[in-house]
Amino acid sequence: MVEIELFRTSGNLIITREIDVAKNQSFWFINKKSTTQKIVEEQVAALNIQVGNLCQFLPQDKVGEFAKLSKIELLEATEKSIGPPEMHTYHCELKNFREKEKQLETSCKEKTEYLEKMIQRNERYKQDVERFYERKRHLDLIEMLEAKRPWVEYENVRQEYREVKLARDRVKEEVRKLKEGQIPVTRRIEETERQRHNLEARIKEKAIDIKEASQKCKQKQDIIERKDKQIEELQQALTVKQNEEHDRQRRISNTRKMIEDLQNELKTTENCENLQPKIDAITNDLRRVQDEKALCEGEVIDKRGEKETLEKEKKSVAAHIVRFDNLMNQKEDKLRQRYRDTYDAVLWLRNNRDKFKHRVCEPIMLTINMKDNKNAKYIENHIPSNDLRAFVFENQEDMEVFLKEVRDNKKLRVNAVVAPKNSHADKAPSRSLSELKQYGFFSYLRELFDAPDPVMSYLCCHYHIHEVPVGTEKTRERIERVIQEARLKQIYTAEEKYVVKTSLYSNKVISSNTSLKVAQFLTVTVDLEQRRRLEEQLKEINRKLQAVESGLIALYERNKHLEHKDNELRQKKKELLERETKKRQLEQKISSKLGSLKLMEQDTCNLEEEERKASTKIKEINVQKAKLVTELTNLLKICTSLHIQKVDLILQNTTVISEKNKLESDYMAASSQLRVTEQHFIELDESRQILLQKCKELMDRAKQVCNLDAEQTIPQEYQTEGIYSNLSLWHGLRWCSTEQVPTIPNGHSSSPPMAFRDLPNTLDEIDALLTEERSRASCFTGLNPTVVEEYTKREEEIEQITEELKIKKFELDKYRENISQVKERWLNPLKELVEKINEKFSNFFSSMQCAGEVDLHTENEEDYDKYGIRIRVKFRSSTQLHELTPHHQSGGERSVSTMLYLMALQELNRCPFRVVDEINQGMDPINERRVFEMVVSTACKENTSQYFFITPKLLQNLPYSDKMTVLFVYNGPHMLEPNRWNLKAFQRRRRRITFTQPSQ
Repeated sequence: MVEIELFRTSGNLIITREIDVAKNQSFWFINKKSTTQKIVEEQVAALNIQVGNLCQFLPQDKVGEFAKLSKIELLEATEKSIGPPEMHTYHCELKNFREKEKQLETSCKEKTEYLEKMIQRNERYKQDVERFYERKRHLDLIEMLEAKRPWVEYENVRQEYREVKLARDRVKEEVRKLKEGQIPVTRRIEETERQRHNLEARIKEKAIDIKEASQKCKQKQDIIERKDKQIEELQQALTVKQNEEHDRQRRISNTRKMIEDLQNELKTTENCENLQPKIDAITNDLRRVQDEKALCEGEVIDKRGEKETLEKEKKSVAAHIVRFDNLMNQKEDKLRQRYRDTYDAVLWLRNNRDKFKHRVCEPIMLTINMKDNKNAKYIENHIPSNDLRAFVFENQEDMEVFLKEVRDNKKLRVNAVVAPKNSHADKAPSRSLSELKQYGFFSYLRELFDAPDPVMSYLCCHYHIHEVPVGTEKTRERIERVIQEARLKQIYTAEEKYVVKTSLYSNKVISSNTSLKVAQFLTVTVDLEQRRRLEEQLKEINRKLQAVESGLIALYERNKHLEHKDNELRQKKKELLERETKKRQLEQKISSKLGSLKLMEQDTCNLEEEERKASTKIKEINVQKAKLVTELTNLLKICTSLHIQKVDLILQNTTVISEKNKLESDYMAASSQLRVTEQHFIELDESRQILLQKCKELMDRAKQVCNLDAEQTIPQEYQTEGIYSNLSLWHGLRWCSTEQVPTIPNGHSSSPPMAFRDLPNTLDEIDALLTEERSRASCFTGLNPTVVEEYTKREEEIEQITEELKIKKFELDKYRENISQVKERWLNPLKELVEKINEKFSNFFSSMQCAGEVDLHTENEEDYDKYGIRIRVKFRSSTQLHELTPHHQSGGERSVSTMLYLMALQELNRCPFRVVDEINQGMDPINERRVFEMVVSTACKENTSQYFFITPKLLQNLPYSDKMTVLFVYNGPHMLEPNRWNLKAFQRRRRRITFTQPSQ
């Protein structure tokens, strides 16, 4: 049984519901009197309690549903919750009025179209009624037109003849004027041609003068260059002599020194002695050195072979490492195929790592490396796909920079998380694995893969992978025992996942199991340990190669040293062999050097005299060069003046040529016009001859039509001037209006419809009228007498529809007037209400250093069923305001936004109370504390509705008001039975405990 007492000014309302579980029935009571559920719902609705309205009753599992509310649904819920009672009614009326307005508009449009069709059809029948009376009139008019046509045709040709004759005379006069106008143009062309010839002759003379002056300048420049070359040759000759003298003095000094050295060496040279023992000793040393050298070369060959072997081994190890890297590329390909946005973000991150202060890890699915790919299914089933493709950051600011760039600017849908500040990667499990092996467990999830420290820390912190064991088929076989004894929260067997929970109220163990899904992303395994061993092996090979290289260098140095020693021994041996002939050679060298010294001393040169001669010649050449430069300057001035004169003549010639071309162009145009005019004159003259002949033929034909003889004078009525004045040829003519029915006396045909003079005066009009009248006359066939009767009935129907259309339009105008009135009574208060909500909502967000807005949104002001409330929020200063949706914000952010919106409604609310259940479950401690403070501050104000806040837990040191009531619900297997519950006994016991505590 459930009983609720609701406050009411006329007396409280006690609603009781008794539930019969066995029969699956419910019985309702109001104030202890039996009633129906419908009456209960009406009484509750009368108190403005809306259980289905999420703005009044919001359980924790409906927070996501609240975020999924469309703007239209949110507006409707807000109107019902805090709006005046008539606001939602007005809104519904507007939607109904608008729907009826659309129906009336459609009805009016259809009736208007139908009326237009009826009118058009009657118009067609109206013509059928009238044409019966018009047929004879058309035949009479045809007869008159056929009588008038030959005379009009003759008059037209005569007028055309006169116009052609006048045009021919005008063209003849134009030909004469054009011929006279060409004479002065011809003279001016001849004059400009003479001027052009004179100017071109003068230009050629100037060009010859310029060429001669340029040649003279070139000659002067060549002479100056030759003078410069002479000066350079003199300076070079002097320099050569100076160098020769310095070289001679140096060679004399060197020769004297060499003679002195040879003489000293000759003095110190000892007499020949027995040098054979020394030569033999050197020969033995030389043989020993050569043996060592051969041994060293053998070692070099061995070292080279060892180097080649190491290089081959290095190449093989590097190829193995490349294969490991290719496996890593396969993981990236899977990411690109399934989550393209995440893959693009990975590429961006690799190119922009310098923008971040701390370490940033790529998506978890790329950084995780399974030790055995058979175990990949456990990790993929344990970690949601959203986190598997999430980037892991060590710093919150780095994550905000990343999300702003990638999610806001590039519009990529990516996930990002922050690793805990204190690492959990190496956190020990609460129970050692050895304790669990008896149940078939062989590892914890953490030991199944390798990952960077931030990734491992995040997974340990949020998914407790260090606490979740993995078992085998043996574990599944004894799963009941495992659940009861091991007391583990999550368990993996070979093919299943078990989640174990303990009820907070009954302490009963509840377990659920799901089959494991096949792994998709982590099946590609890169054995990082083997790759690390290969890298170590590669480093060892590089170290050995370096040692071999060092050994080779040492052997090369040793070989070089032996080579050097070998050369020294050979040189010593050679010196000993040469010592016997050295004295005689020294005497010959001294004698030769003395002779050379004598010759060099005789070959002397006076440098001062040579320098003086060279300076004199250079001065003479410079004087000549200065004279040549002056002459060259004068020639350049002359050449410049000639160029200026030539340019002036060219400009004059260009002007004359331009004038001549213009005159020739005008002359050609005039000649062309003259030819055209002459041709036109010939054509007009030929046309005149043809028209004269045609006039004669038409006159004969017109007389024949009117039965006139060739010699008979044309009657006045057929002449051009008075053909329409005499009406005596037609008797009994009577004008008949198209609106009247003509009288047909004695069965004769009716009179012509108009006088002869009123008929058209042109052939085209007469032919057109003839064709039209003949066509009309031919159409007057198959007339039906019932046409008039149908025409009359249709006229009556048109009047009836017209009256109905007026009534519909009047009704439509009335609906539009009602819409305007209801819209004013609904929209203005609604805007004020939304503005108040926005003000409070924005203030709440500002107090949390965030931003939020609420506005009334619609695309078309007349579509009242499309109006809605839009909530936009931002939780970081670096982002823009985004609409509250189930996808863009996190669960905690949605909870905060929902709670603050409900708080914004609190003071405006007209419902008696509001219930919010476990709204703080998805919030972080900071936001939970801020929201709780706002709830207390808002709910405890005067004139606000009652507020129920249900939660399984609260933070410590929260602020509480005296206007708050805190109720604790106790439940569990150890609770007292209801009949043993005695609140007064509990209070007495509590007082006794309080009094006895100080004495203890």
